Amino acid sequence: MYLPHRTWPELGEYVENESLAVVPLGSSEQHGPHLPEGTDHLIAEALAREATDRTGYLCTPPVRIGVSSHHRQFPGTMWVDAPVFRDYVESLSRNLTFHGIDRIVYVNAHGGNVAHLREVGRRLHDDEAAYAIEWMWDESIPQLIEEVFETPGPHGGPKETAMIMHIANELVREDRLEEARDGGAIFDYDAERVHGATTFYDCIENSPNGVFGDQTDATPEIGEELFEAATDQLVALLEWLDAQPFEDLMPEPQLDSASGRDPYSNH
Repeated sequence: MYLPHRTWPELGEYVENESLAVVPLGSSEQHGPHLPEGTDHLIAEALAREATDRTGYLCTPPVRIGVSSHHRQFPGTMWVDAPVFRDYVESLSRNLTFHGIDRIVYVNAHGGNVAHLREVGRRLHDDEAAYAIEWMWDESIPQLIEEVFETPGPHGGPKETAMIMHIANELVREDRLEEARDGGAIFDYDAERVHGATTFYDCIENSPNGVFGDQTDATPEIGEELFEAATDQLVALLEWLDAQPFEDLMPEPQLDSASGRDPYSNH
């Protein structure tokens, strides 16, 4: 059920019977010379829409701009500051709870959003407003990605290229795949790591054209295989979460509410 396509009475009927919502999130940032700036949010929305079409759960409009300042040296990249992003997503989530949603899955396709979505989830969890968790498609199928790609790359690589080839092939500049590979970083993702410390802040410090991996390994057929496998994982997550009693998802009490004492203390 896609929220923008429904009327308020239909949505009212949904929250009378269901309390789960899916929020797709990504970014609008450089993905090399071969992929569109909307790569992340296109992937997130496609997966969220497919999974909710299969299950009947509610899918919100996507959040298309995220925490992406580390790509700012490349034209067209858009971002919001991390505190703004966190507050925005929390406000959006509390809007859902106002309407009766008490569990949320953030279908996220941008690594820069991860820590901030986890923080929002903690805020909602700590005050028992909702149980909100972050999910990334590639982390749900790591073995498959390793099987189909020798050098998948963490950003703009063949895994994202294949996914966009499947979702929106017309947006892939296939004549620039070799340029993406040859002008980026194929293997050395941590080129500026020194004695165990991460000494880089911006993508361009590791990759001249902003991408990693061998993009020429991508095909629409592999993209379809990845998409279907990730969707299966997301469907399973949604069904698992929907089946959990809400009280089991909430934090365990740490203090004796009556005495204010630590129940694990001997004093």
